[in-house]
Amino acid sequence: MTPFTKGLHDLGNGIYAYLQPDGSWGWSNAGLITDSGEALLVDTLFDLKLTADMLSEMRRATRDAERIETVVNTHANGDHCYGNQLVEGAAFVASEATALELETVTPAMLKQMVEAADSFGAAGAFFVEAFGPFDFSNIEVPPPTETFSGQQTRHVGDKEVRLIEVGPAHTRGDVLVHVPEDRAIYTGDILFIEGTPILWEGPVGNWVAACDLIESLDVETIVPGHGPLTDKAGVRGVRDYLTFVAAEARTRYDAGMAAQDAAKDIALGNFANWLDSERIAVNVATLYREFGDTSAPDNPVELFTQMAALRGRS
Repeated sequence: MTPFTKGLHDLGNGIYAYLQPDGSWGWSNAGLITDSGEALLVDTLFDLKLTADMLSEMRRATRDAERIETVVNTHANGDHCYGNQLVEGAAFVASEATALELETVTPAMLKQMVEAADSFGAAGAFFVEAFGPFDFSNIEVPPPTETFSGQQTRHVGDKEVRLIEVGPAHTRGDVLVHVPEDRAIYTGDILFIEGTPILWEGPVGNWVAACDLIESLDVETIVPGHGPLTDKAGVRGVRDYLTFVAAEARTRYDAGMAAQDAAKDIALGNFANWLDSERIAVNVATLYREFGDTSAPDNPVELFTQMAALRGRS
């Protein structure tokens, strides 16, 4: 079994995973697909130093990484794309929905929020805890040079790579990167392993369907967006969490309970042991909006305040 240790892991036949423990806020994974002197990078990291270190390690591991022709960003969250500018000359590929979402939360905005955190009370303290370790200075995210909707097939050398849009789910335009020949898939944040998924966008049914799709594919190597490499049991665990929280939230919604109270009331059981269990606050708020509650919070300060209050509960 591949250990969950920081750095590049050779998965065989020219595919790699770059892992970042502990998989919490901002500590994302990336991937490299190579064949016949060509290379495709799946995601970059949250800041320039982290991405530069990753690219350097990739170049030491394989000459194919000396020139990465293509970067596929699985979604718009900065921990999967803020290092793009360091891959000079590459084509940047994303779903159309991701391209639009990239404009909504910029590195400059995150930098300002970290610097102004003291003015946001508990939310600010939690925000610094989550994002303070990263340097958002001097980051300019180049816009995608190519977008698609639905599915797209690409080639890295002679190797087929399938891009499958499954969003909106975690974000507006989530994409899976499937390498059939190697029975491998890079899932972006459709999978958080040993960590709590966060439903920024929804609907939850799309996310559940994405888990079903992964499970239906002939894959044995599964690289999640956060956490250790996994198998189909890990996929089922994420799906079980989503369906459990959706059902529990619906029960409380139907009973007239407010979203914030519902998030506090739901007993997570074994899921409480997952990293970042406080994300239940965001998940319930998003579910409530899906159910029709226009008053459910979507303001980041309010949501981070709620998560801070739930932090560390069991």
